[in-house]
Order: sequence, then C-alpha cells, then structure tokens
Amino acid sequence: MNQGLKTIIYPVKDIARAKTLYTKLLGVEPIMDQPFYVGYRLADQDIGLDPNGHKQGMTMPVGYWNVDDIQKTLKSLQDAGAQVHQPVKDVGGGKLVATLKDPDGNLFGLIQMP
Repeated sequence: MNQGLKTIIYPVKDIARAKTLYTKLLGVEPIMDQPFYVGYRLADQDIGLDPNGHKQGMTMPVGYWNVDDIQKTLKSLQDAGAQVHQPVKDVGGGKLVATLKDPDGNLFGLIQMP
C-alpha cells in the first residue's frame, strides 16, 4: 500500500552550510544530525540532507514514496516501465530505500519504514 509522498531528500555538498539554511527555513532543529545525513520532521513530512547524494546520481531533490512492501512495489513499478537506479538497501534500523527512474528519466524513491 502506498502511504504517500512523505520524505524528500536534498543532495548537498556542504552539510554544515545546508543544515544552517534548512534549520532557518523549516524553523525546527534536526531530529538526526550526523556527518552522513541530517534529517528534519515537520508535521508528517521528513526532509533530509544527504552529502553523498550527488555521488549517488542525485542532481536535485528526490521525493520518496512511503510503501508497505518495497520489494513488491519495486517489482510492480519495473513491470510498468520504471528502471532501478539504486537497488533496495537498508539505511539503518531496518529502514529500506530504493530509487528508480521513470521512462522520462525522472528520479523518485521508495521507502519502507521498519
């Protein structure tokens, strides 16, 4: 089941500078503040800053759709014409993510919460 677009990840080059800007923009402190990821929660929206995003092919923010079964959803989307950009991986604590490209080359993500 698709739970909606609840996570947006921004690729950043300077995590400290980006954290300063997004903390001001969002008006909240990060709920996760690590050298490899800074995450915010604003209402039901998760916003992340990824200093490794550019290395992973992110050229702009990527929206992640929250799903109940990432493997099943991934297969269904591949059958519908999506191409896997980054396969499913555990990013910590059982949280699974994957990125795909639609037939027009637009990047989007899937996320399954533990």
